[in-house]
Amino acid sequence: MSRVFFSKLLKKVWEQQKGLPDFTIHYWDNSVQNFGKKPKFILHFKNEGALIRTLSNPTLGFGEEYMDNNIEIEGNMKEFMRFVWTTNIAKLPISFYDKIKFLFLNITQKNTIIGARKNIAHHYDLGNDFYKLWLDRHMVYSCAYFRNNNESLEKAQEQKIDHICKKLRLKKGETLLDIGCGWGSLIMHAAKKYKVKALGITLSKEQVKLARERIKKAKIKNCEVRLADYRELNKTFDKIVSVGMFEHVGKDNIPAYMKSIDKMLKPKGISLLHTIGVMREEGVDPWTKKYIFPGGYLPSLDEISGEMGNHKFSIIDFENLRMHYAKTLDNWAERFEKNTISIRKMFDERFIRMWRLYLNSASAGFRHGNLQLFQILFTRYNNNDIPLTRDHIYY
Repeated sequence: MSRVFFSKLLKKVWEQQKGLPDFTIHYWDNSVQNFGKKPKFILHFKNEGALIRTLSNPTLGFGEEYMDNNIEIEGNMKEFMRFVWTTNIAKLPISFYDKIKFLFLNITQKNTIIGARKNIAHHYDLGNDFYKLWLDRHMVYSCAYFRNNNESLEKAQEQKIDHICKKLRLKKGETLLDIGCGWGSLIMHAAKKYKVKALGITLSKEQVKLARERIKKAKIKNCEVRLADYRELNKTFDKIVSVGMFEHVGKDNIPAYMKSIDKMLKPKGISLLHTIGVMREEGVDPWTKKYIFPGGYLPSLDEISGEMGNHKFSIIDFENLRMHYAKTLDNWAERFEKNTISIRKMFDERFIRMWRLYLNSASAGFRHGNLQLFQILFTRYNNNDIPLTRDHIYY
């Protein structure tokens, strides 16, 4: 019964949506369903339970069944992800039972000061050795900045860091706060090149440990990393930056974040927010919230700008680096696959399949879905000491 329903659903999608990749479905009963003549991928359902779980909860059900090897994707996974994002088939209604489970998940993942530490540890405390295997040599775990299609990930990440520093117009002797500093690459660069006094904060113990080691080894002065929540600081700064952290704030805490920036930013200060977001509010899917980013939330542009306005902040520069993040994720996915032997020694096969799904799905989401990468520079309404052009960023 489930196979018949699913077959009709796919046929309807195929007929209505133009430009989809050719693909084939293999079912557990050896029946085959072809869409087009040259399949880019073959989707294998190894048992009926896997299909039933997918139909009851398209993202969580499919993701867990894939992780458990009850579903296989043969061929080009990026083309499969393009199909998913283009058709919105993952947006099928979930069952009432799954809705209740997702509601409970949201309640237990609230980003209180204690809850945020637990949520961050789930993802970022997997171990520094794991991230070293597939990130660039600077250990930057956020969207890179490519000037052309042939640049290496290393160069693109260096360019991203300096692109941000130029936007902030860092000057010698200024104070800089990096909220969610990761392994410290941005504050190290800012302190070394621009001679600022930089403080980085993170909720990941693993990141603090390695960042401090890197700063000490590089003998960089005026550069410090602390294990702290942004809501706990009681200092003011000339410049404040946050790169890839705002996604972990949560919908309910967006006002608290902006209130904290308002409190910590000096009267003529400038802040930059670099975050994944969406053009229309739609929430994070259950699979990603459960397995990848507990407590995560992707804010809409309206939510961000509205709350900035509530605190009398003015946006002075805006970029959408959507395609830059797609390229970054492609690089990560490729490096991840090259190191699966080493990763398998740290984790099990289920973990590898989970991360493979995450990296490829995210890449397709930026190319074919609603995922955006906002880089927003803002200051107070009455700060008129702003350059008339953007020349300082590019020259």
